[in-house]
Amino acid sequence: MNVLVLNCGSSTAKFQLIETDHKLINANAERCLASGVIERIGGQALITLMVDGQSKERYAEPIRDHRGAIDYILRWLISRAAKIDGIDSLSDVHAIGNRVVHGGERFREPVIIDDDVVEGIEDCMELAPLHNPANLKGIRAATELVGEGVPQVAVFDTSFHSTMPETSYLYGIPYQLYRRHKIRRYGFHGTSHRYLLLRYSLMQGRSANEVNIITLHLGNGCSACSIKNGKSFNTSMGFTPLEGLLMGTRCGDIDPSLIEYLMLKEGMNVSEVDTLLNKQSGLLGVSGLTGDMRDLLEEEAESGDRRARLAIDMFCRRVGHYIGAYLAEMGGAEAVVFSGGIGQNSAPIRSRICTGLECLGILLDEAKNSAVSGNSSEITVDGATLKAYVIPTNEELLIARDAFCVLTESTAVA
Repeated sequence: MNVLVLNCGSSTAKFQLIETDHKLINANAERCLASGVIERIGGQALITLMVDGQSKERYAEPIRDHRGAIDYILRWLISRAAKIDGIDSLSDVHAIGNRVVHGGERFREPVIIDDDVVEGIEDCMELAPLHNPANLKGIRAATELVGEGVPQVAVFDTSFHSTMPETSYLYGIPYQLYRRHKIRRYGFHGTSHRYLLLRYSLMQGRSANEVNIITLHLGNGCSACSIKNGKSFNTSMGFTPLEGLLMGTRCGDIDPSLIEYLMLKEGMNVSEVDTLLNKQSGLLGVSGLTGDMRDLLEEEAESGDRRARLAIDMFCRRVGHYIGAYLAEMGGAEAVVFSGGIGQNSAPIRSRICTGLECLGILLDEAKNSAVSGNSSEITVDGATLKAYVIPTNEELLIARDAFCVLTESTAVA
């Protein structure tokens, strides 16, 4: 089955065309035939396209809206220029898997998209006003362009965390506010955390429901997840993706009273404070330089910049704090898994996160840690009581697998 995976943002459309006919999360069981992203939709868009085994193409063309972006992707996939093996017409695209950020309490697993599902995604818009509308634009554009004969599946970022107990997802506010407005911790990056669980389970040769691990998705957005008996037990992101770890431009955990204090002291309104906390804080806000961890590490090494070092140290200590807290909540775990742009690519950050956690059983092997190069690897010494692994995430692959399983009425296994 050839599944076109779509991930539409407010001004972007990312895609992968994945050939899959297997339930296992196994790197040898599928092929990414093509991938790309269209950025800055609404003007002179930046287009990046790649066919398996070929070099990337980058250029700019005007693209007015998401419909235009997806139309461009579909036409390119079947064009002579692309020359994708086995793709000659749109009939060779058998299904579309859509990333949808928020499924609220309704969507607890991937579903085939119909009018009722679209209505449900619309109902969740107030919970994800920046994401769900863009996701829906992609779904509607694809339906219009390929017709209803090509089935579409929605895979929700929040669904993996729907197994959290009330003690994890409820806030300490009047209970009627949860009943009335569904104010609770939903968690995000669920598809990534679930992929890491399944890959780790496969590496260990065990069923996912036997696994107790802590997964760390560390990129521009960051989240931690405690997975107990193969299910999300707690996660750091909350009602929105702002809560939890320090991130590229997001503040993570703060005292909520700071919002009113900033409004009084800085003369800001609620919207301005929200922008400050989401887009001007985190690594960027602390360092005053950038929200990109690579640049901060470079600045620290070259000039010893104090605030660059401070931002890095704060980032690492926050991650360590969540590891310790989740180990206590779970009653222990067998492994910590690093992933995401920072987690899977930055050996220095992994080392700094683990420094000081030796008392918890994490004993890093610096040679193994430094040798990681894109593959799934253990990075702790032999005999460490709490193992650490690096596993590159692949949300698109899991979305393709979910689409395959839903449409063939089979069940994904580890």
